[in-house]
Amino acid sequence: MKHVAASNLEAQLFGLSTLVQLVRRARHAATAQELAFVMVNESHALVPYRQAVLWCRDAFGGSGVVAISGGAVVERNAPITLWLDRAMAKLDSDRADTPGAVSAADLSGALAEEWSDWLPAYALWVPLGLDADHGFGALLLARDEPPWNDGERHIVGELADGYAHAWAGFLGGRRRSLLARLWSRRRSINLAIGAAVIAIMCLPITLSALAPAEVTAFKPTIVRAPLDGVVDHFAVAPNAPVREGQTLLELDPRAIQNKLDVASKALAVAEAEYRQAAQEALFDDKSRAKLAVLNERTEQRRADVTYARSLLDRIHVVADRSGLALFDEPNDWIGRPVTIGEKLLEIADPAEAELEIWLPVADAITLEPGAEVEFFLNVSPGAPLRATLRQASYEATLSSANLLGYRLKATLDVLNAKAELNAQAELNAKP
Repeated sequence: MKHVAASNLEAQLFGLSTLVQLVRRARHAATAQELAFVMVNESHALVPYRQAVLWCRDAFGGSGVVAISGGAVVERNAPITLWLDRAMAKLDSDRADTPGAVSAADLSGALAEEWSDWLPAYALWVPLGLDADHGFGALLLARDEPPWNDGERHIVGELADGYAHAWAGFLGGRRRSLLARLWSRRRSINLAIGAAVIAIMCLPITLSALAPAEVTAFKPTIVRAPLDGVVDHFAVAPNAPVREGQTLLELDPRAIQNKLDVASKALAVAEAEYRQAAQEALFDDKSRAKLAVLNERTEQRRADVTYARSLLDRIHVVADRSGLALFDEPNDWIGRPVTIGEKLLEIADPAEAELEIWLPVADAITLEPGAEVEFFLNVSPGAPLRATLRQASYEATLSSANLLGYRLKATLDVLNAKAELNAQAELNAKP
């Protein structure tokens, strides 16, 4: 009888228990999305990996990535998803029906070159299917550790068999559609239902999409750096009300003051040389010839002094309008070098705001300016604010939350009504 070490036996029992729990968890999944989440995320309890991808075929001959570990949803147009769709289809055409190691060497061309951009070096291809003739997808497990051993491939194969039977329940256990069950009744009822369906199909359908949004300033005034320098201090607090002409911040004057001192001394030297040449010009023709050159030099030095003084006056940045000063923590700005034209802060009217909406690429629909928008506040979800779409970006970009989507701008209807009242008041005031 072969003796098994206690630690090895405990590890085997733990692995067997984990396998049973994962299969049980998969069989009790209420939806296909829940099962996919278990497959790509919770399988890590049985074998270690850094990334998992679930790829499946559909009933119409297509295929695609269904789930990726660490993500709630799959962005269909994201670069990693597009690459995985092509790579998984290529691996599926070349692999056997049992789990096996795969790597960039199993691909060719651009697919192989981009492997390191999206996946770790060592991956395990795990086919999913009831038998060799009824495969419906595969699970790809990738990690940075050395290649997968025979024990790991065997236990993952057992796990894949349980996953396949659980997934088959969602594929093969569909009930007949509502229309098919209704059509099996009497003909008169079927005709009435058919007429109702056709009538409903003739009704216009309004498309809508749900996207995160936030309230931002409407047409704020951008305060920019008037010259190259270093921020010395802020004269106002963040989000504080300011008046037109009020000092907002000051730049460090030392560098400009040094230039002014140097220019002033150069001007004094040039003026002294000019006065000396003017006195000598009464008796010396050579000094008289130098007067024009020395005069131009003196004017140049005087212009340098004037310019340095103008820069010294411009270190005081003032508000061009009244409103709220919008900027980050002042301590993050103090001592920070800025260049001319760099944005320092914004001044916005607290009574004017708009909505900034990030529409995910997966939920994008055709939107035109003037479309209706409803904004549901977290503090008052039962009373949405009405808005009108003003602008929609042409290309998708990444938001601050790393979400690939389209930036939309919408004007609150409260502002539209206010603008109309102001315009009507101006018309009534005209003689």
